[in-house]
Order: sequence, then C-alpha cells, then structure tokens
Amino acid sequence: MSTEPGALLEVARRAARAAGDVLLEHYSGPLSGVESKSTATDLVSDADRAAERVILEALAAERPDDEIVAEEGGGKQGTSGIRWMVDPLDGTSNFLWRLPYWAVSVAAHDHDGALIAVVYDPSRREIFTATRGGGAQSDSGPLRVRQQPVLAEALVGTGFSYSSDERLRQAERLTYVLPRVQDVRRLGAASLDLAWVAAGRLDGFFEVGLAPWDWAAGELLVREAGGRIEVVSARQGSPECVVGASAALMPELRRLVEAAYR
Repeated sequence: MSTEPGALLEVARRAARAAGDVLLEHYSGPLSGVESKSTATDLVSDADRAAERVILEALAAERPDDEIVAEEGGGKQGTSGIRWMVDPLDGTSNFLWRLPYWAVSVAAHDHDGALIAVVYDPSRREIFTATRGGGAQSDSGPLRVRQQPVLAEALVGTGFSYSSDERLRQAERLTYVLPRVQDVRRLGAASLDLAWVAAGRLDGFFEVGLAPWDWAAGELLVREAGGRIEVVSARQGSPECVVGASAALMPELRRLVEAAYR
C-alpha cells in the first residue's frame, strides 16, 4: 500500500465526508443511544458510533494493514507503519444540544509523527486539510495563522474537562488568564478550535487533558499553517496542556499558561 501523503489524504477526506453525512442525518432526527463514559458529562450517542463505523469501514476497505486508534473503541493493530487517529464526533455535547459547532477529525501518523490531517465541519460543509510539508488548506484556499504577537490583543480558545474537580481548577486559572488577553472563547470541539487557529479565526488555544485523537489532526493543521504546537507538562494534579498559536505569540501564551498553572 502506498504511504504517499496525497493518497492518504484522499482516503481521509472521503471517510470524513461520509461520516459527516451520517452525523447530519442523526442531527436532524431524535436523539438515541445517549450514554455517559468517564463521567456523567462525558457523553456518547448512536451518532458517534455510526460515524465511527463509517470511517472504520472506509479505512478497512482501503487501508487494511494500518493501525487505527479511535475514540469509541473501534481501533485495531496494524503492520504497515501507518496509524490513524479518529474522532468521529468531536463536540458531542454541542451535537446533542443542537449547537452547530462539532466536527469529524481524522489524521494519519507514521514514525515521524502526523503525516496528513482532516477536520471536517459538516454544519458549514467546511473541510480543513493538511499534509506534512505540504501546507494546510480549506475550501476557500491556503490556511495561515493570524500574526498576532501581542497577548493582550489575542482572542484565545480553550476547553473544559469532563472532571468536575479539574473544571474547578480550570475556572480558577481563567481568572488569571482572562485579564491578560483580548478574550477567551470556549466553543466545545478542540479539533475545530485548532483548525480555526490555523485559519486565523482564533489567535491561540490551550486545553488540559486532551486525548490523542482530540488534537492529532489539529496539530498538523496549525503547524502547516505556520503556527506552533507545544505541550506544557502536567502539574498540580492536572494533566498536560496543549498550547497552539503563531510563532510570534507562542512564547507569551505559553508563559501565561504556565503561570496560570502555578
């Protein structure tokens, strides 16, 4: 099987669009199969499962020897050296409450890291793609991070944990962050937040406790759009924090996040 990035990207693009079609069908109908996972606020539904099934079937048909890591547990081992990271519905709570900010996230990694990435926003029919060394694009053209070097004028995205104890710590940190930036947005889907950083719609992003599939695609989008992704080590009982921004803004944003941790 070819590991050429363009071929892998087309597989991911088709799979993400097919999953998006399934999600839109569920979005217009009654809720079903809603259950909690790690906590009462960490939800999954039949829509998540159906979208993941579509993606896994597409990968099995076109990439049978690849490894898959998928949020809802449908992964498998592989022998090709390619690992797929799949989040079939990032932003499940938004989806269930009918807030139109959720996405399908698909990325392929090799031994050097992220190779291709797709984040698809079915509500807007907008797709964000990237290949390692090949740049990042959306339907409207190339993506570039916004060159905002001043932290006090930066619009920054974040997300909150499913753990009530961690959310309390995050709320305390926000009292430190908020006065030092333009404003903070909590939109509810990390993969799409990072795609929006890549598109210049957010200046930066930070969130603790992300799972690998939450930022696997968004990481490459930001890097290929000229930005940086860094990870702040876990501390004070909290998980590690993913931070994304332009190269100019990253040093200040990282220092702010580290200070908020303290």
